[in-house]
Amino acid sequence: MHCFLIAAFTADGFIARDIDDRSFDWTSEEDKKFYVEKIKSADVIVMGSKTFQTFRKHPRDSRWEIYTRSPQEFVNHKPDIIRASGTDENPQELLDRLEKEGARNVVIAGGSSIYTMFMQAGVVDKLYLTVEPILFGDGVRLLNQDLDVKLKLESTKQLSKQTILLEYSVSS
Repeated sequence: MHCFLIAAFTADGFIARDIDDRSFDWTSEEDKKFYVEKIKSADVIVMGSKTFQTFRKHPRDSRWEIYTRSPQEFVNHKPDIIRASGTDENPQELLDRLEKEGARNVVIAGGSSIYTMFMQAGVVDKLYLTVEPILFGDGVRLLNQDLDVKLKLESTKQLSKQTILLEYSVSS
Protein backbone atom coordinates (compact mmCIF):
# COMPACT_ATOMS: atom_id res chain seq x y z
CA MET A 1 0.00 0.00 0.00
CA HIS A 2 1.14 3.54 -0.81
CA CYS A 3 0.47 6.04 2.00
CA PHE A 4 1.40 9.63 1.30
CA LEU A 5 1.08 12.91 3.13
CA ILE A 6 0.13 16.18 1.44
CA ALA A 7 0.35 19.65 2.96
CA ALA A 8 0.97 23.28 2.13
CA PHE A 9 2.88 25.50 4.51
CA THR A 10 4.18 29.03 4.76
CA ALA A 11 7.80 29.99 4.23
CA ASP A 12 8.11 30.11 8.03
CA GLY A 13 6.72 26.59 8.43
CA PHE A 14 3.03 26.88 9.37
CA ILE A 15 0.12 24.94 7.87
CA ALA A 16 -2.47 27.33 9.36
CA ARG A 17 -2.85 30.44 11.51
CA ASP A 18 -5.08 28.51 13.93
CA ILE A 19 -7.10 25.26 13.96
CA ASP A 20 -10.05 26.89 12.16
CA ASP A 21 -7.94 28.35 9.33
CA ARG A 22 -8.63 27.03 5.83
CA SER A 23 -5.46 26.59 3.77
CA PHE A 24 -7.53 27.16 0.64
CA ASP A 25 -7.90 30.77 1.82
CA TRP A 26 -4.16 31.50 1.55
CA THR A 27 -2.60 28.96 -0.83
CA SER A 28 -2.00 29.62 -4.52
CA GLU A 29 -4.30 28.48 -7.30
CA GLU A 30 -1.53 26.15 -8.46
CA ASP A 31 -1.35 24.48 -5.05
CA LYS A 32 -5.14 24.12 -4.91
CA LYS A 33 -5.08 22.40 -8.31
CA PHE A 34 -2.23 20.07 -7.26
CA TYR A 35 -3.96 19.26 -3.96
CA VAL A 36 -7.27 18.37 -5.61
CA GLU A 37 -5.53 16.22 -8.25
CA LYS A 38 -3.59 14.33 -5.56
CA ILE A 39 -6.56 13.64 -3.31
CA LYS A 40 -8.60 12.53 -6.33
CA SER A 41 -5.81 10.05 -7.16
CA ALA A 42 -6.16 8.38 -3.75
CA ASP A 43 -8.55 5.56 -2.95
CA VAL A 44 -9.08 6.99 0.54
CA ILE A 45 -8.55 10.44 2.07
CA VAL A 46 -7.69 10.47 5.78
CA MET A 47 -7.94 13.56 7.97
CA GLY A 48 -9.01 14.82 11.35
CA SER A 49 -12.52 16.03 12.07
CA LYS A 50 -11.41 19.67 12.53
CA THR A 51 -9.72 19.68 9.12
CA PHE A 52 -12.72 17.94 7.54
CA GLN A 53 -14.99 20.70 8.89
CA THR A 54 -12.96 23.33 7.01
CA PHE A 55 -13.79 21.73 3.64
CA ARG A 56 -16.62 23.31 1.66
CA LYS A 57 -16.29 21.09 -1.42
CA HIS A 58 -15.45 17.40 -1.71
CA PRO A 59 -14.50 15.49 -4.85
CA ARG A 60 -17.55 13.51 -5.95
CA ASP A 61 -17.48 9.78 -5.19
CA SER A 62 -14.48 10.14 -2.89
CA ARG A 63 -13.97 8.03 0.23
CA TRP A 64 -12.97 9.64 3.53
CA GLU A 65 -11.87 8.28 6.90
CA ILE A 66 -12.26 10.98 9.53
CA TYR A 67 -10.43 10.76 12.85
CA THR A 68 -12.72 11.59 15.74
CA ARG A 69 -12.92 10.75 19.43
CA SER A 70 -16.46 9.43 18.86
CA PRO A 71 -16.45 7.55 15.52
CA GLN A 72 -19.81 5.92 16.27
CA GLU A 73 -21.36 9.41 16.39
CA PHE A 74 -19.83 10.61 13.11
CA VAL A 75 -22.47 11.67 10.60
CA ASN A 76 -21.81 11.92 6.86
CA HIS A 77 -23.72 15.05 5.84
CA LYS A 78 -23.13 14.48 2.10
CA PRO A 79 -23.82 10.76 1.47
CA ASP A 80 -24.90 11.48 -2.11
CA ILE A 81 -21.48 12.98 -2.92
CA ILE A 82 -18.90 11.23 -0.70
CA ARG A 83 -18.47 8.17 1.48
CA ALA A 84 -17.22 9.35 4.86
CA SER A 85 -16.95 7.47 8.11
CA GLY A 86 -15.42 8.12 11.50
CA THR A 87 -12.49 6.20 12.94
CA ASP A 88 -10.26 6.14 15.97
CA GLU A 89 -8.07 3.20 14.86
CA ASN A 90 -4.33 3.51 15.12
CA PRO A 91 -2.71 4.27 11.74
CA GLN A 92 -1.47 0.71 11.08
CA GLU A 93 -4.86 -0.82 11.92
CA LEU A 94 -6.62 1.65 9.65
CA LEU A 95 -4.26 1.01 6.74
CA ASP A 96 -4.49 -2.77 7.22
CA ARG A 97 -8.29 -2.57 7.13
CA LEU A 98 -8.30 -0.29 4.09
CA GLU A 99 -5.90 -2.59 2.25
CA LYS A 100 -8.17 -5.59 2.96
CA GLU A 101 -11.02 -3.50 1.53
CA GLY A 102 -9.03 -2.96 -1.68
CA ALA A 103 -7.43 0.46 -1.15
CA ARG A 104 -4.00 0.87 -2.71
CA ASN A 105 -3.36 4.63 -2.33
CA VAL A 106 -4.16 6.51 0.87
CA VAL A 107 -3.56 10.23 1.35
CA ILE A 108 -3.05 11.78 4.76
CA ALA A 109 -4.50 15.27 4.41
CA GLY A 110 -4.31 16.92 7.83
CA GLY A 111 -4.24 18.35 10.32
CA SER A 112 -1.16 18.52 12.47
CA SER A 113 -2.17 15.79 14.96
CA ILE A 114 -3.04 13.37 12.15
CA TYR A 115 0.19 14.12 10.27
CA THR A 116 2.16 13.52 13.47
CA MET A 117 0.30 10.30 14.33
CA PHE A 118 0.93 8.77 10.89
CA MET A 119 4.58 9.88 10.77
CA GLN A 120 5.21 8.48 14.26
CA ALA A 121 3.61 5.18 13.18
CA GLY A 122 6.11 4.94 10.32
CA VAL A 123 3.45 4.21 7.70
CA VAL A 124 3.96 7.22 5.40
CA ASP A 125 6.22 6.53 2.44
CA LYS A 126 6.03 9.87 0.60
CA LEU A 127 5.45 13.54 1.44
CA TYR A 128 4.25 16.25 -0.95
CA LEU A 129 4.92 19.63 0.63
CA THR A 130 4.06 22.92 -1.02
CA VAL A 131 5.93 26.02 0.17
CA GLU A 132 3.88 29.21 -0.22
CA PRO A 133 5.44 32.71 -0.18
CA ILE A 134 3.69 33.96 2.94
CA LEU A 135 4.74 34.43 6.57
CA PHE A 136 2.41 33.96 9.55
CA GLY A 137 4.95 34.39 12.35
CA ASP A 138 2.96 31.98 14.49
CA GLY A 139 0.39 29.28 13.97
CA VAL A 140 -0.09 25.55 13.53
CA ARG A 141 3.00 23.56 12.58
CA LEU A 142 3.04 20.55 10.25
CA LEU A 143 3.90 18.28 13.20
CA ASN A 144 2.90 18.89 16.79
CA GLN A 145 5.43 16.62 18.53
CA ASP A 146 9.14 15.88 18.27
CA LEU A 147 10.01 13.41 15.57
CA ASP A 148 13.23 12.05 14.07
CA VAL A 149 12.53 10.87 10.52
CA LYS A 150 15.02 11.04 7.66
CA LEU A 151 13.69 12.10 4.27
CA LYS A 152 15.13 11.86 0.78
CA LEU A 153 14.35 14.69 -1.63
CA GLU A 154 12.97 13.05 -4.78
CA SER A 155 12.04 16.16 -6.74
CA THR A 156 11.26 19.84 -6.68
CA LYS A 157 8.77 21.50 -8.95
CA GLN A 158 7.94 25.14 -9.37
CA LEU A 159 4.13 25.24 -9.39
CA SER A 160 4.22 28.98 -10.14
CA LYS A 161 6.75 31.80 -10.03
CA GLN A 162 6.22 31.93 -6.27
CA THR A 163 5.18 28.42 -5.17
CA ILE A 164 7.44 25.36 -4.86
CA LEU A 165 6.46 21.71 -4.46
CA LEU A 166 8.85 19.40 -2.62
CA GLU A 167 8.48 15.64 -3.00
CA TYR A 168 10.20 13.52 -0.36
CA SER A 169 10.36 9.80 0.25
CA VAL A 170 10.78 8.50 3.78
CA SER A 171 14.21 6.90 4.24
CA SER A 172 14.46 3.54 5.96
